[in-house]
Amino acid sequence: MKVTGRCHCGQINFTAEVDASRVRVCHCTDCQVLSGSAFRTNVPVVAGTFALRSGEPKTYVKIGDSGRPVTHAFCADCGAPIFSRTPAEPPGYSLRVGTLEERAELLPARQIWCRSALPWAMDLTGVAKVERQ
Repeated sequence: MKVTGRCHCGQINFTAEVDASRVRVCHCTDCQVLSGSAFRTNVPVVAGTFALRSGEPKTYVKIGDSGRPVTHAFCADCGAPIFSRTPAEPPGYSLRVGTLEERAELLPARQIWCRSALPWAMDLTGVAKVERQ
């Protein structure tokens, strides 16, 4: 599936091909902190298809819970997280689903790092009020 995405302020724009069947919700503590929420939704990019169309994200490297280095990219102007990348040839990209225009079509297929999940984040069906705005 071809996707297009951008940061919140629009300075960074990109395209890629993703496998829509591989969308995942990550509950690791890094994703909680980096998203400012209880989890983050990601989709891996088909190798060699990620292309920046405008802008240049700021990056930094962190050692993940797996012990491997992961490059995180975000917009230096608005702070929106764009992707993470593993060091490989070609690099393995994982896009932040919230940045994608096609996000409504990308249903999560699995949840990972669930031992770090906030207890309430695994079952939101008990939320009493749903506001539609």
